[in-house]
Amino acid sequence: MNRIRLLPEHVANQIAAGEVVERPASVVKELVENALDAQATRITVEIQAGGRSLIRVTDDGIGMNRDDALLSLERHATSKIQKAEDLTSISTMGFRGEAMPSIASISRMTITTRERDSENPEGTQIIINGGKILEVKAAGCAPGTSLEVRQIFFNLPARRKFLRSEETEKTHIQHYLTLVALAYPHIACTFIQDGRVVWQLPAVAGAQSTENRIRAVEERFASLYSRDIPLIPVDFTTHIQDRFVDEDGIVEGPESVSIWGVIGAPGVSRSTRDDQHLFVNRRPIENRGLNFALVEGYHTMLMKGRFPLCCLFLEINPALVDVNIHPAKREVKFRQEQTIRRVVTEAVRKALLKHHNRQSASRPPTPPQPNQTPATQKPAPASFALKNPEPLPETRQFPNFVPQPSAKPLTNWPRPVGDDVRSPSSNAPLEPSTAPPPTEPASPDPTPLPPRIQLDPPKPVPLLEVPLRILGVIGRLYVILESDRGLVLLDQHAAHERILFEQMLNRVEQGDAPSQRLLLPETVELSPRDANFLRQQMPVLTKLGVGLSEFGDRTFLLDALPAFVKVSSPKKFVLEIIDGLKSAGNEVNSWRLGEDVVAKTVCRHAVKANDPLAQPELEHLLADLRRCAMPYTCPHGRPTLIEMNFRELEKKFGRTG
Repeated sequence: MNRIRLLPEHVANQIAAGEVVERPASVVKELVENALDAQATRITVEIQAGGRSLIRVTDDGIGMNRDDALLSLERHATSKIQKAEDLTSISTMGFRGEAMPSIASISRMTITTRERDSENPEGTQIIINGGKILEVKAAGCAPGTSLEVRQIFFNLPARRKFLRSEETEKTHIQHYLTLVALAYPHIACTFIQDGRVVWQLPAVAGAQSTENRIRAVEERFASLYSRDIPLIPVDFTTHIQDRFVDEDGIVEGPESVSIWGVIGAPGVSRSTRDDQHLFVNRRPIENRGLNFALVEGYHTMLMKGRFPLCCLFLEINPALVDVNIHPAKREVKFRQEQTIRRVVTEAVRKALLKHHNRQSASRPPTPPQPNQTPATQKPAPASFALKNPEPLPETRQFPNFVPQPSAKPLTNWPRPVGDDVRSPSSNAPLEPSTAPPPTEPASPDPTPLPPRIQLDPPKPVPLLEVPLRILGVIGRLYVILESDRGLVLLDQHAAHERILFEQMLNRVEQGDAPSQRLLLPETVELSPRDANFLRQQMPVLTKLGVGLSEFGDRTFLLDALPAFVKVSSPKKFVLEIIDGLKSAGNEVNSWRLGEDVVAKTVCRHAVKANDPLAQPELEHLLADLRRCAMPYTCPHGRPTLIEMNFRELEKKFGRTG
């Protein structure tokens, strides 16, 4: 008697359903992917009981005729691919041809479809029960396809009992539909639960054009989440070298990689990665490498244990990514994982730098500094008075690691006419000005001009772009500043940490990191793999200030460390750097290796909480902070500045209606 035999078709379909259908959200995913591949412009998803009793997906796509509708229920029947070579360049959401028969085998399904361009006014309706076709008939319907899936797992009670509560299953469905709505803002999406419309998102006009795609994603993100979340646009394109072997031999050449979308501004973070939405060629994916690359791009702008939010799209040649490594197509594999990871990091990094890049031409003119006042002119009085029993010290020179350019003074923000705010400790104005009062230019034409129509809303101005006025210090730590937008608090310790941190890293990046010789050189013995890796990274370590030389096949001689490193075990420090290099990849910058040590070093040198600072010192501190590349967080990710606008103040004092 033969032991090996073929399984019945319905059993094979149910086994396949175990991979394709995990829960109701899996059914929604497969059906919506088919609607996307059918070029739908409107998709409506309706569920009942968290998808247990009903899932209905309706679209206005190209639809199917009677023969195609019947053939779609056969295993491995698909219109997406024709030959095995097509698997190396997949541009559609679905391609296996397993979804429809798998879903039909574990539910009661009804397919109603009609071709969009057909002259026949009739559609086709197919009723399936547990994988068996019960009825095929003509039906009147609109162009497109409507699929109803009822009583999921009705014939597999062992699988049905593993379903979670209705609310949990509904949450999984809503999460996937959120990804679809973000990835396809040009498609109108409607989500209905138990007869109640959860959302009804119209299509964003012009969302498919390259110029408007980021704006369209921002609009969808605001509709699904909140318009109060500050976002930073990302638009980055580069080329990578790819080399592979095909039937014609070795093919080598540049490949374009584009990364675009939005990321959260500094200070916007979450305690989990749930709000990190990543897409590869519009396909929502999960990839830990890209998650790490995102955090790497934020560098020191996140506190420990916090994660940024994002909606990033990676456009890449489909031949460079494998979407067929996971049964549910949730994960993908890149041919050049480290290179793609480096590109994502660079894209996020440049977007943040561009966000913080301040144009000097946009700043208003500044008055002369108090320490640059001519001898014949008396210096202006201080703009605030600290109630401190001890006299304030003279202006100190902050510890620097590189020569400092001349500090720019603060700028007075324009005060409303008639404003007579005075200091609590004196009758003098808070901000005396030696400049003559502004005069309005004479208009050659007394006829007022019509107001100019503003098509686009003004872009938000970064906090350090607006003029700030120092009012005082509380707790010998928090500097109080005023702007034309409201109240600003500055942490003097965190701000000075950021200044010193960037000064030291800039010096390391320029190759000027000083080294200190060890009294007794130490030998470092590594495994053959680590020894080979270290040989490749010798220039990087030398640039950092680490003195290493080969002392055998697997042994290295350590005779110098960076001057800012104070460790009890030099060998352990080098081993930690090697581990950091291995985890970050070969493309990491040299100044990223010892940044933890740099952060601890500058923390010791920065001004402390109880260090009283005089007015010129605070002005220099703020001016140096303006010149930083990432001024809004300290090296540990804590904020340096906190702003409370007038609307928030009015709300706290109950002045808003």
